[in-house]
Amino acid sequence: MHAITDWLRGLSGPVVYAVVGAMVFTEDALFFSFFIPGETAAVLGGFIAHQGSVSLGWMVLVVVCAAVLGDSAGYEIGRHLGPAILRTRPLQRHAKRVGTAQDLIRRRGPAAVFVGRFIAFFRPLVPSLAGMSRMPYRRFLLYNALGGLAWAFGFTLLGYFAGAAYTRVEGTVGRVAAITIAGLVAVALLVWFLRRHHARGHEPSDEDGGGER
Repeated sequence: MHAITDWLRGLSGPVVYAVVGAMVFTEDALFFSFFIPGETAAVLGGFIAHQGSVSLGWMVLVVVCAAVLGDSAGYEIGRHLGPAILRTRPLQRHAKRVGTAQDLIRRRGPAAVFVGRFIAFFRPLVPSLAGMSRMPYRRFLLYNALGGLAWAFGFTLLGYFAGAAYTRVEGTVGRVAAITIAGLVAVALLVWFLRRHHARGHEPSDEDGGGER
């Protein structure tokens, strides 16, 4: 995590927005959740915003747009490619969970689009299944936008407040470490002084003679 955040902080503001937005978009549109969890991207975006490299408001907007557009792209992919998506190797390995998502679409309809946004495996899958089922796009878009808005706000703000907590903890840890080190040094000096004093107390004096001959 440190390596990623340090790398992002070294980028210019527009590039940070682009990277985070691309990570969220590709997860939803191209099933990259197996490699790049969208929550991680959103939380990182919020964390970087707290560091002052980017604006929190713009970051939330970027994550919302990327989430909604990514789901819309997933919907179109499902609508045009249909069941061929389900025959891909990653989804065949999770056939049971895919069946659960399909059942969720059948039973809950558009509400499944909103709920699926908050379930890691379902997030990139539900939009494509909605497209396969020929759900009207306007209905899909409404629930997609509501879910994307709530999800983006939640996880981006989580990253922002985590950054604030991290800063406080980092400062506290620094003070505690300094106090601990100072205490250890004091104890070490005390032990050294006592040992030296004890050793001097047992040294033979010059007036001591040998025993009787």
